[in-house]
Amino acid sequence: MVKSKRLAYDGRGNAVAKNKEELPSVVASLGGFERGLYVERWTPFVKELSVIVARSRDNSTVCYPVVETVHKENICHVVEAPADVSNKIKKLATSVAEKAIKSLEGAGVFAVELFLTEDDQVLLNEVAPRPHNSGHHTIESCYTSQYEQHIRAILGLPLGDPSMKAPAAIMYNILGEDEGEAGFFLAHQLISRALTIPGTSVHWYAKPEMRKQRKMGHITIVGPSKISVKSRLDNLLQRNSSDPKEVSPRVAIIMGSQSDLPVMKDAERVLKEFDIPCELTIVSAHRTPERMYDYAKSAKDRGFEVIIAGAGGAAHLPGMVASLTPLPVIGVPIKTSTLSGFDSLLSIVQMPKGIPVATVAIGIAENAGLLAARILAARDPELQDRVTKYQDDLRDMVLETAERLEDQGPEEFLKGMD
Repeated sequence: MVKSKRLAYDGRGNAVAKNKEELPSVVASLGGFERGLYVERWTPFVKELSVIVARSRDNSTVCYPVVETVHKENICHVVEAPADVSNKIKKLATSVAEKAIKSLEGAGVFAVELFLTEDDQVLLNEVAPRPHNSGHHTIESCYTSQYEQHIRAILGLPLGDPSMKAPAAIMYNILGEDEGEAGFFLAHQLISRALTIPGTSVHWYAKPEMRKQRKMGHITIVGPSKISVKSRLDNLLQRNSSDPKEVSPRVAIIMGSQSDLPVMKDAERVLKEFDIPCELTIVSAHRTPERMYDYAKSAKDRGFEVIIAGAGGAAHLPGMVASLTPLPVIGVPIKTSTLSGFDSLLSIVQMPKGIPVATVAIGIAENAGLLAARILAARDPELQDRVTKYQDDLRDMVLETAERLEDQGPEEFLKGMD
């Protein structure tokens, strides 16, 4: 990759030389060596990441959460925050970004753009010493926006909190789809749709001329989960929501054997009623200990937020999983033929200090699903409304039953139950 040292951005000032023979024509296309060119190694990557780093005049630094940038014709098109990568990759990306900025001078915010390779290397791509497209989402999604942070940094004021105040955000660049008035018409249609979508903010740059692929503004969508903001983006762009099979599950439902499925399917049913994507599978603590270990250790990085584990008899699965993951674990005691599930209940509920397992009634996986929904609803107002409606429906059902009993009397009421 041959690049110009100056005035190179959004794919401009860059050219690819596939071999030595192409180099002269590539150099000429960029204005010749006198313009000031440099060469970068061609790097195959699986994702493009970015970290906004702020450095104050006293050299103290703070880093914003790692984001993923998606490009369209070499121009940033979508930014997803936080990036859908493992904690290990997030820490590595933050470390690389911070080291890069510490090697430079100046106060303010810096955008550090990175490549993630297939073998989990994080490589430095380039540094933009300014507020950046990959940080626009911070206006709505973070406690301190990149713009406020920039002012704080250059004035030597205490740096603000860069963490996200919303669980998930997507920034969508409004790029010119056509020239002139036709392009303005299409952009205004997009903005009109955006204004009807919850959690959506529009930033219009008021540029006087419309050209294809020109950045004319951006739209930020914040929400309670990655799934919700992606769904809202689908609505904005008038495209079908993501294939359910491709949606990241928020809850893992695991059980020790297939014989537990008749009970555990009730947890899945409840979660589906609340539109909570989940994964259901078999993970035996005794027969597949390696699988259990790997599943529990990787659950958080895979995007799960709650684990429901059903087990009978010795019932070690919920406790062992809870010892391996920071996620909340809900145990479902399975009824057994020997002790009617009391062995399962006591095994799951009698966890040592420091290893909590929330345990529901014997064989009542439905309550595990409801508890998982309530845990998720703590940071998801839309889901909280659905949980509240569920409670209201239960109340109305009981009140209706009580009214029928009072009207009919016990004998007539019991006849209706036959």
